[in-house]
Amino acid sequence: MTKPKQLLEDNIGKKILLLANESIARGVLEAGVRLVALYPGTPSSEIGNNLTFMAPHIPDFYFEFSTNEKVAMEVAGAAAVAGVRSMMVCKGPGLNVAADPFFSLAYVGVRSGMVIVVADDPSMWSSQNENDSRYYALMGNMPLIEPSDPSEAKSMLLQAYEISEKLELPILFRTTTRINHTRSPVTFGPIRERPKKVKFVKEPFRFVPIPSVARIRHPWLLKQIELAMEISESTELNFTTGSGDLGIITSGVSYNYVVEALSILDINAETLKLGMTHPVPEKMISEFLNRHKQVVMIEELNPFLETHARRIAQLNEIKTNILGKEQDFFPRTFEYSPRIVIEALSKILNCNTSINWKVIDQKANEVSELPPRPPLLCAGCPHRATYYAIRAATRGKAIYPSDIGCYTLSIAPPLETADILFDMGSSITTACGLAEVTDQEIVATIGDSTFFASGLPGIANAVYNQHRINLVILDNRTTAMTGHQPHPGTGFTATGDRTKAVSVETVAKALGADFVETVDPYDLNTTIETFERARGFQGLSVVVAKQTCSIIARKSGIKRRPFTVNENCIGCRKCVEFGCPAIEFDEDSARINALCTGCGVCAQICTNNAIEVVE
Repeated sequence: MTKPKQLLEDNIGKKILLLANESIARGVLEAGVRLVALYPGTPSSEIGNNLTFMAPHIPDFYFEFSTNEKVAMEVAGAAAVAGVRSMMVCKGPGLNVAADPFFSLAYVGVRSGMVIVVADDPSMWSSQNENDSRYYALMGNMPLIEPSDPSEAKSMLLQAYEISEKLELPILFRTTTRINHTRSPVTFGPIRERPKKVKFVKEPFRFVPIPSVARIRHPWLLKQIELAMEISESTELNFTTGSGDLGIITSGVSYNYVVEALSILDINAETLKLGMTHPVPEKMISEFLNRHKQVVMIEELNPFLETHARRIAQLNEIKTNILGKEQDFFPRTFEYSPRIVIEALSKILNCNTSINWKVIDQKANEVSELPPRPPLLCAGCPHRATYYAIRAATRGKAIYPSDIGCYTLSIAPPLETADILFDMGSSITTACGLAEVTDQEIVATIGDSTFFASGLPGIANAVYNQHRINLVILDNRTTAMTGHQPHPGTGFTATGDRTKAVSVETVAKALGADFVETVDPYDLNTTIETFERARGFQGLSVVVAKQTCSIIARKSGIKRRPFTVNENCIGCRKCVEFGCPAIEFDEDSARINALCTGCGVCAQICTNNAIEVVE
């Protein structure tokens, strides 16, 4: 595994295996980026994780975990307007959060290079939707670049800054999960110096888009996109490979699948690989369509390029047969694979492959007969104890609005405490809506990082509009789901420097919550009793369940004695209702395995004194 310190080496020509996320972090160094702001989110997490280590060793460089994606966009945008290279990083749904400043930045433009890295997640491995962020480029009139492997992730990033500065526009730099988490050789280039400080030059009638300014800037933006079109026609980011009667237009990770499929099927084809996908090179595509009677469009998710190709063909009266999603040769959902491309091309060309898919499927089915291992909360996770206490206090009969984080895994049995979720911060606001249309009890839950990211407006709304809801803030002292990044409540910055910790309780009180209490979820009885009192409060009640994430606790050297099951066990399986992976059954008796972290909640659940600490 690549160590972050390797990414700092000033060793031109060195080749090293990198994830695309690591390659992008290295690209920050080589591009002379002065400021990076991001909110962590898989599949982009490793970019920030590596910069956390790298930042203190890079002269004149600033890196932060912003409180949310909108803030990150504004921080990075301001730096680029001031005149230094900057970067904003988020996952696909995060760009939705940052959409407001995103569109304004396109109007006002930037003075130095700015790249917006957005990591989409086809197949939704860790996301609530399959954002196809390419449409943001189309809607916002912002240039779009898409690498297809880790090597391109760095080389195209460097070119993205050059293009950004030519156009005075931010560049949308889109990756996908299969690119972010793939390794390939990456060659180190020279490290560019960064300015220490710059002087901000005032230009309010450009950078303050009041209507009179915006009316001027919009035509300017359209002219810049025309210039971007010229770049798209000539840039080496767009190129063709191979030759043959068949034409293929593709981009991103799909290009790799095309190369493999053509090799396996032994097909000759000319492939147009687009690295700059907005604006598309219309002349290049038009000439490509004219060269082929049949062109296959291969891209994940929506028919973005396919729609462009059909538009260009119609405008230029080109009779090429364009094949893709519109004829159902390719799906509009989930990740692609070499097999999907191979099968689609076989169907289109009416040819066979030597691959015996039946044998492969049979072997796959044999593997799938293994017991499933769904994602679950870790052994000793304080969230599990909190949810157990919530169910005990509400008898499992409340509505449970949930939020984005590890704790969303409470959707599964035996906890079953996630009933509605839209996006980050929605647990509080959906609870407000539910409170006005139902008489059912409502207990919303939100994590500490999510609370700071997008929970504060919901609390203000609940107080202002007098919604009667119960809110539980799950404070495990970290941003656990995306790799344990710090947040405003931890007392540490992105680079590990101590800073003032923002108190969850103080913020909740300042926003007007009158019932604010803190509990330790490992103290089960007290937690249940507190939840029961909160239920009776006439208004917004806030309970902060505060206990360090079990993984962070272990890494920090916190050691608790593990527990064991004694002869009092009668096999009632009440402990199983807790859902801890450290508890299992051996015939008719419970057993605690090596995963035990010593939280001791199971011992409080057991009514037969059958669980005791290992002395």
